[in-house]
Amino acid sequence: MAATQVNPTRMELTRLKKKLVTAIKGHRLLKDKRDELMREFLELVRENMELRKRVEAGIRSANTNFVVARAGMPEEVLHAALMAPKQEVTLAEDVKNVMSVDIPVYKYSTRTPDPNDIYSYGFAFTSSDLDGAVKSLADILPEMLRLAEVEKSCQLMASEIEKTRRRVNALEHVIIPDTQAGIKYITMKLDENERSTQIRLMKVKDMMLEEAHRYSEKQNH
Repeated sequence: MAATQVNPTRMELTRLKKKLVTAIKGHRLLKDKRDELMREFLELVRENMELRKRVEAGIRSANTNFVVARAGMPEEVLHAALMAPKQEVTLAEDVKNVMSVDIPVYKYSTRTPDPNDIYSYGFAFTSSDLDGAVKSLADILPEMLRLAEVEKSCQLMASEIEKTRRRVNALEHVIIPDTQAGIKYITMKLDENERSTQIRLMKVKDMMLEEAHRYSEKQNH
């Protein structure tokens, strides 16, 4: 706020002092929040890099096995083997609040607990490479879901960090300095008014003393 727009009254001075206390406290809390968000964000970024390496390696392994299986099996046999899956996966989404950011949590469940139900075919007419491809995809599923969680969490946290950074900067470079300037302006104006009042009172007192002195002289004559 421009100092000239401030109403120089004691009530306004009290209001600005309360505002300054609140702004300084809010600035400190927001800085703490920003720092904690950054710490959480960097941890997620590191986890994201490791997960992506493992997921990409798992997908490459599965693709390689599928290519080899397709080369060693008739195409119609491969299609028939994968046409009617025995296992079924259900995905549920929840949220977890981290520093006021709602980040996603993915949980999955399978229709049956039997790990062999990932194979929808008998082993008599299929290649072991197909088994390896299916197993690779099944093994990498939990980490794929965790990677999706982490990447979305990174996006949400980055957005919250930017919003918090803007608020911190607004408090630090605009609101707090303007409030301090307003307090200084009002304090100077009130001091100036008080000095003017004291000078007027002293003049009135001198005039009254002079008038009393003249009256006394008249009485003596």
